[in-house]
Parts: sequence; structure tokens; C-alpha cells
Amino acid sequence: MQRCVHWIPERQPVRDRRFNLTSWLLAMILAAMPLLTSCDLPQVSAEDRLFLNLSVDFLDEYQLPKQDFEGTRVGGLSGITYDRQHDRFYAISDDRSEFAPARFYTLKLALDKADAKAPRIKAVTIEAVTPITSEDGKPYPKGTIDPEGIALSPLRTVLISSEGVTREGIAPFVREFDLKTGQWKRSLQIPKRYIPDARGEQQTQGVQDNLGFEALTVTPGGYGNTAVEPFRLFTATESSLKQDAEAGELGKGAKNRLLHYMLEASRALLVSEHLYQLDPPPQGAISHGLTELAAIDQGGHFLSLERSFSNKGFAVKLFQLSTGGATDISLIDSLKGTLSGTIAIPKKLLLDLAQLGVPLDNLEGMTIGPRLPDGSQSLLLVSDDNFRNEQVTQFLLFRLKGLT
Repeated sequence: MQRCVHWIPERQPVRDRRFNLTSWLLAMILAAMPLLTSCDLPQVSAEDRLFLNLSVDFLDEYQLPKQDFEGTRVGGLSGITYDRQHDRFYAISDDRSEFAPARFYTLKLALDKADAKAPRIKAVTIEAVTPITSEDGKPYPKGTIDPEGIALSPLRTVLISSEGVTREGIAPFVREFDLKTGQWKRSLQIPKRYIPDARGEQQTQGVQDNLGFEALTVTPGGYGNTAVEPFRLFTATESSLKQDAEAGELGKGAKNRLLHYMLEASRALLVSEHLYQLDPPPQGAISHGLTELAAIDQGGHFLSLERSFSNKGFAVKLFQLSTGGATDISLIDSLKGTLSGTIAIPKKLLLDLAQLGVPLDNLEGMTIGPRLPDGSQSLLLVSDDNFRNEQVTQFLLFRLKGLT
């Protein structure tokens, strides 16, 4: 049986007030404090200190009908972001300017609030389409862009990421566009290591084809909630860079890279870079990658979405991340082999979506949404139907508990 010993500071005579007054005051303060012991202190695990106490409740599924809108084919919704000020969503299409010029849509989500404890999606309505233009003010030519991520900024602009088209020698990017007009405003600097140095089998560096910047998010509210404050942006590759890839990595989980930027209206600074270790994919997976990030606070906590595809269909897992203790890998040229002393971004499984009992499609977009009728926070996921008739644009609505 453990014995609890209370320590009480011994009172010493004050012989020299010039040198001992501070020590005497400290002793008095300690003596006056509640007497805490090892028996009184709560036992908190390292994991509890690292992660938020979050959980998710599945509320509803909604499938967007196949449709055209203002001369564009609606589909390929691979990223989504929420505009709390106007209660609207913006969703990027990953159309490579093949069906229509590269673009994003403005969506309105209506909830059925008949049951306040379990709201459902009544409808998702497309209200507008906004083509994006390149630096020369013209639409992106066919096959020169692969837009995958979108994030709304406090500057009332959208940041959009492209995986690039490696097989055609087209580099990935993260660029800022006017929210209303879609006009290019600036391009963020991408480290050289992300730029493909060749095509096909000759490539030794850079993002792999169709595995570039898939995930994109901006920190919410508080820090960076006005146009005059800086804000943080994060993007990550879907899988490893060519120089980081190892034989058999699909079975082990790839070593992805996550970039952290600080942005203001007049400048953009690359702050750090971190290792995101993918979970091993399910047995028989043909593809496996990180499809989205969602920043959930100012303290380095995120949600991440990992998606796999096999002949059995799609498998998706939702994780919580905490970047605070992760190593900055900005100076590491290759992540191959054992990285002594390198700490990957810690992550914790929140939900394996296989537990929902709902057939899953190609879920690639995720955002924190509006408050639900009970005041709790919503989380919305959307799928990329790849413009195929046999796939669907699927919206999944969750209640995210534990986030204030």
C-alpha cells in the first residue's frame, strides 16, 4: 500500500531580509497552497495530454443527383470548405479542364431539423460555379491541372492545391484565387524536392503521378480570423515523394510530407515540414493514400482522412492528429530507411467508416461545417465520383463531439 507523504516547507528564521525575503515569501505561498500529493494528482496518460477528447456520431448520408450546371458537368468533388459567414460550402472539382474549365462550386446544405438530436440532410443545392484562371488570366488548358484541395481564407479568397500532372512534366502547386471571380492572385513557393525532375521511369525526385497535394486546410477562427492577421495553411501529399518511396511501401504505409505555411495579404512564409506516416492499407488494396486534412483548432490538432481502394471497394478511416511534438524534416532530403530521432506526426484513430454500415464511395473532401441544432459541431465528408455513372457524389454528415 502506497503511503502519501505531505511536504510542508520548514520555516526558517529570517536573518538577512535583503537576500532571504524572496525565499521566505515562496515558502509562505507553498505552505498556504492546498496540500497536493502524488495520491491527489490525477493520472493522465501521455495520449490524453497529446490529443483532444473527440468522438464522432454518424447522422446521415445524402447522394447528389447527377446533373449539369451552367454548362458544366457536376462531379469530381475532391475537396470542400465551409464559409461560416455566409453558411455556404465551396467544393473543388478535380476535372482537369476536360469536361469544362477548372472550377469550384458554391453549395447550400439544408438540414431537416425535425429531430434536433439527429438532424438529417434535406438537400444539397448547387448555387454557383466559378472557373479559376491561371496567372495569365486565362482558363487552364486541358490536362494542365489536377485540382484536389480547397480552403477558404480570412482574406475572402480560396487556396487551391493541384497534384500536377507528373507524366506530362507539370509541377504541383498551391495557389490563391479570388473567391468571387476565380482570378489568380498568387502562388505559394513549393520546395524544390516536390518538383518532378523527369517523367516516367527516369524520375528520381518529386511528387509521384496522381499522388501530389491532395489535402489542404486553413486554421479556423481566432488566430487569423481577420484580413489583417496572418493565418496558417497546411497541405500534404497523398503518398510519398519519389525519393522517399521504398519497395513494398504500399503494404507498410507510405511516408508522406506535410507543409506548414504562414500567410498574410502581402507575403507567404514556409514555416516547417513534417512526416505523416500512413497506416498500412487493407489487404489487397490497389491504392492507398491521405486524401484530406481539416484543422480543428489553433493548437496543432487536425482530422485526417485515409482512403484505400481494392476489388472489395473503398475503405476509409478518420484520424485525429497532433503536430506539436513532430520533428521538422525540412532538411531531410530522403525519408528512406530508419529515421533515428525523427518523430512522425502522432495520430489516433477516431473512426473506421466500415462500421457505419453504409456503402462508401471515393471520399476525398472533409470540412468542419455549421453548428447543429443542439449547438454541437458538424463534420461533412464528400466523395469524388470520378465522373463515372457507377459512382456517386456522396455526402456524409457527422456530429463531432468534444470540439467547442
